[in-house]
Amino acid sequence: MRIAVLADIHGNVLALDAVLDDLRQRGGADLVVNIGDCVSGPLWPRETFARLEALALPTVRGNHDRRVARDTADEAMWPSDRYAQERLTSAQREALLALPLTLEIAPGVVAFHARPDHDEKYLTDTIAGGQLVRAPLAAIKRRLAALDPACRIVLCGHSHRSELIRIPDGPTVFNPGSIGCPAYGDDTPPAHVSEQGSPHARYGIVELGEPGRPDRFAAIAVDYDHEAAARQAEQAGRPEWAHALRTGFMSG
Repeated sequence: MRIAVLADIHGNVLALDAVLDDLRQRGGADLVVNIGDCVSGPLWPRETFARLEALALPTVRGNHDRRVARDTADEAMWPSDRYAQERLTSAQREALLALPLTLEIAPGVVAFHARPDHDEKYLTDTIAGGQLVRAPLAAIKRRLAALDPACRIVLCGHSHRSELIRIPDGPTVFNPGSIGCPAYGDDTPPAHVSEQGSPHARYGIVELGEPGRPDRFAAIAVDYDHEAAARQAEQAGRPEWAHALRTGFMSG
């Protein structure tokens, strides 16, 4: 079984279309799963929602899906969430909120956005010197403790950092990176940034091995018209997003 893993699109329909085209050129997949954070961002939330709705992919709810759907549009609301919320219908927002926190998409293969019990806490990451870095193995194991022992593969997103970690006597954790947002800053204490280091759209492919054969994982980076996405962010008044889309780094 061949599974394509999409994560953290953040309203970047240009990057999503490039990824879907790349997947077609690679022969497609038996299943495509969406790991959440679909529309939040100063780009094309309505168009991205429509594209995903037509695809009808198995999808888990990301923290920004929840925030777009439920948070109050006031000064405390994150600007990217407010931008998306203002451009979606109430029915579309309800659909985001109704997405499940976790999905078993194949026997022993579990998908969730951040952690199995929380959509906004990092799984494989910790913060050091204002940057996301890999967390200690013991911490990752604790965060996965509630999973069924039969789970062999965990598919996650949220950090926008591509990761492949095999837990000794546990599952393999695969985060393909972000399709539509290659870097971000979070002012929530402790403030930090996540940087993929290039403007490419990232996604992943997992090939489940037959009995006695190993599973295979591919993290893929796809070029697309990131300059057009950056101009869209600038028009929305978000120069920091434009810089991230052009470079994969946060300014400064």
